[in-house]
Amino acid sequence: MYQYTAFDKQFVQQRARQFRDQLGRWQAGLLSEDDFRPLRLQNGWYVQRYAPMLRVAVPYGEIASRQLRMLARIARDYDEPQADVYQAAMQGQGKLGTLFLPKNCAHFTTRTNVQFNWIALADSAEVMDLLASVDMHGIQTSGNCIRNTTTDALAGVAVDEVVDPRPYAEILRQWSTLHPEFAFLPRKFKIAVSGASDDRAATGWHDIGLHLVRNGAGEIGFKVLVGGGMGRTPLIATVIRGFLPWQQIMNYIEAIVRVYNARGRRDNKYKARIKILVKAEGQQYIDDVEEEFRQIVEIDGGPHTISQAEFDRVAACFVAPVLATQPEADPAVLQARLSALAAEHPAFGRWLRRNVHAHRNPQLRAVTLSFKRPGQAPGDASSAQLLALADLVDQYSAGEARVTHEQNILLPWVPASRLFALWQQARSLGLASANVQLLTDMIACPGGDFCALANARSLPIAEAITQRYQDLDELEDIGPIDLHISGCINSCGHHHSGHIGILGVDKDGQEWYQVTLGGSDGSDASGPASAGRVIGPSFSAAEVPDVIEAVLHTYRALREHGEGFQSTVRRAGLEPFKQAAKSARHQDALAMA
Repeated sequence: MYQYTAFDKQFVQQRARQFRDQLGRWQAGLLSEDDFRPLRLQNGWYVQRYAPMLRVAVPYGEIASRQLRMLARIARDYDEPQADVYQAAMQGQGKLGTLFLPKNCAHFTTRTNVQFNWIALADSAEVMDLLASVDMHGIQTSGNCIRNTTTDALAGVAVDEVVDPRPYAEILRQWSTLHPEFAFLPRKFKIAVSGASDDRAATGWHDIGLHLVRNGAGEIGFKVLVGGGMGRTPLIATVIRGFLPWQQIMNYIEAIVRVYNARGRRDNKYKARIKILVKAEGQQYIDDVEEEFRQIVEIDGGPHTISQAEFDRVAACFVAPVLATQPEADPAVLQARLSALAAEHPAFGRWLRRNVHAHRNPQLRAVTLSFKRPGQAPGDASSAQLLALADLVDQYSAGEARVTHEQNILLPWVPASRLFALWQQARSLGLASANVQLLTDMIACPGGDFCALANARSLPIAEAITQRYQDLDELEDIGPIDLHISGCINSCGHHHSGHIGILGVDKDGQEWYQVTLGGSDGSDASGPASAGRVIGPSFSAAEVPDVIEAVLHTYRALREHGEGFQSTVRRAGLEPFKQAAKSARHQDALAMA
């Protein structure tokens, strides 16, 4: 993991002190609400449906056990709503309120950040000081700026990795933090970096997607994509450079964002993302970026060219850690032991197949701990779970974990000889569900239960589907499926890229849901990045689980030997699934009658 320097620590601590002063002036009436709003947003503080929401930055997903413990402390001591507000919120949600309005917990997001939903603004300065004490903050987690750069959760350990993307992601983080020219862009701006042959970072869906590649001479560079994004106009990014030498990546991004900053629309927030500019201008935009890049390099002298010395300084933080327990040296012996344990404990064997990932070091494994289970919103972790997680990270993964795009936690440095012990402990904590990449390993935004922008609730839909599909044998028979749920068109739940997507919509003041099929994040298992297509009309909340069941039943009836969901949808087309959804809705109507 990157280690904060004395300058880094001083910077974050000073920012926390600055925010304390801003908060105090606002509380004293010396700063108006309009003046204070951009200041709190620049530190990750939103005001949501019922209470403030804090988004804490976890750059490219890497998080230390000591940071998890601090998040647990904040969840326990500060994520506590005012009694009258919480009671009113629960009454508004009916009998399900206590389930979908959790408190004293943190929420893992698809951008590998962490959110809290109930911290009072009066406590916000104290929380920022606590975060700074463990090298954390909320800088650039909101607002119209360059947001948290993300990458593959398996970065640095994946067997198909071409180049480790983490040093580059860290350099980009440092470059973009409080960049004076890009603090007020037309809209928020997101960058993802992939260093593996399988694009697990969903780069095609980002404002800028970067693929680390090697050319014929073995030199490292980037394939650069621009103009991806979800929301009201889902678009896949366009490749604008096939190979850019790695030393020039910041100069080139400077050119990309500079052209966008100058010409991106500011009169309409729905048309302000860079994807709209790229779509409208096409080759002209690419030509202008190239010209801006030429001027930055030739006239300005390439001020952001990465030197080998600076890269080496940052890369030195990303070496494999020294493990407290020496792993078993003989891979064959290891595999024999694991096979014997799997035969003796079938649940462990299922977990090995589903949650344990190959590692570039054959003596190690990467392990996903699932935060998807009945009675808990996808990606939520209580303060007690966070503390227990920190202990697991210390015991089994050299003090390091990763927040994943799928809202789980990955342990990247687990000795294969300790997998059984880890499974036993994780199982006792309810974190060993063998459902990774299966239907119930779904992505869901907080939706209308928390977010003021949402048209509908996401979490009750997620819970209803989770409850219906608890048979792991059935889930395995269905096979890998990405189910993504968003409470509104902003697509925080990435419904566009789901094999099955569910979108909450407003219909005459009521909650309804559109269902899409065939979306992809662009990973090998999903096929090229693509947006799902809508099947049928909108469905009521009560109808959605039956519609999903009908879709899956149709898939199982139509699939050919060894064929996955995506392949079946592409081969058979949408029509049989539309008819299945329509039939399910008709049956629901008859049952109600």
